[in-house]
Amino acid sequence: MARKIIAIVSDIHYAGAAEEARGDDYEIRALANPLLRFCLRTYRRYVWLHQPLRQNYLLDAFLRQTVGADLAVANGDYSCDSAFIGVSDPAAGASASECLAKLRSQFGNAFLATFGDHELGKKSLVGGRGGMRLASWEHARENLKLDPLWQVSVGRNRLIGVTSSLIALPVFEPDTLPEERSQWHELRAAHLEQIRQTFAAIRSDERIMLFCHDPTALPFLGAEPKIRSRMAQVNTTFIGHLHSPLILRQARAMAGLPRIPFLGNTVRRLSTALREARHWEPFKVRLCPSLAGLELVKDGGYYLASLDLDAHEPAQFYFRRLAR
Repeated sequence: MARKIIAIVSDIHYAGAAEEARGDDYEIRALANPLLRFCLRTYRRYVWLHQPLRQNYLLDAFLRQTVGADLAVANGDYSCDSAFIGVSDPAAGASASECLAKLRSQFGNAFLATFGDHELGKKSLVGGRGGMRLASWEHARENLKLDPLWQVSVGRNRLIGVTSSLIALPVFEPDTLPEERSQWHELRAAHLEQIRQTFAAIRSDERIMLFCHDPTALPFLGAEPKIRSRMAQVNTTFIGHLHSPLILRQARAMAGLPRIPFLGNTVRRLSTALREARHWEPFKVRLCPSLAGLELVKDGGYYLASLDLDAHEPAQFYFRRLAR
């Protein structure tokens, strides 16, 4: 039986020299409230990630271990977005460029990359700094050569990558600048139309593997009739963004949580996503964690997928943990 091996990585969060120079406490230093500084420092130190700007060696480990893969897919977040405005920040742009250059050097034309939220910008966890910027969209398209929608056929398997931040724009709209919102909505409408056309053209004998960085976008995709009509053909949907299977398990347990609009932007955005998490199930979600995983459990790594070219047999998935 002919098979191909796909290497899948997400949330690399590479830090080039300029981002690394900002220091691991770049987010904490900007907070004036000492209690908030203490809480965020404790959360970063013991739960999320203690040294976010010093994890580049994990990308090198991934590259060493995946020599010989037939195809590689990176599912977003190539920089640390330490200015919170995406890759229009020169430091974050340089980090993403260096990260993608390493991946393209090894895999060449057999490399595909989706947009993550760090490419476009996202507001800081505490303090509400930054957000999505059109300048970051343009830089990612023109200089990083990222495609909002890509697809490739591997035998009778159709791999498709989409841009979650555009699809879920109704949730992320408060993260955008008022003067840029109309253009963001135009980009979203065009992107959704491309996705509709892509799914409408899929043959009935093909199996679908979808790549969508942030699962917040999945309920919006599920509301599209042309996508729903192909759901039975979806083999799996790889998401990133959540960094750890522990977070995914918690998200599933909290599915249907009411939206909380009064505790700040981060809580509003997360609770909105969790309210709709019950709609993720038809997509057969599989999380590719960050390379570093959580500080709490150190569960980072990447996936290998083995695809039957004739799509007679289900895809096989193998998780490879990376030692820190």
